Amino acid sequence: MNADEIKGTWMVFKGRIQEKWGKLTSDDLDVIEGDRKQFVGRVQQRYGYSKEQAQREVDDWMKSQ
Repeated sequence: MNADEIKGTWMVFKGRIQEKWGKLTSDDLDVIEGDRKQFVGRVQQRYGYSKEQAQREVDDWMKSQ
């Protein structure tokens, strides 16, 4: 699944994202609104990952959807 598809069906994915990344709050998800760059940034911030690690995590998750 690509970033445009995620953005278009964001409401569906919010629950799945919180299952995977429980540290992301509802407010985080509202700010992200399907934007990949915001998504990576919030994962990086909440989990203390490097930018590259957060990008890999998000990319792997998006491929699995």
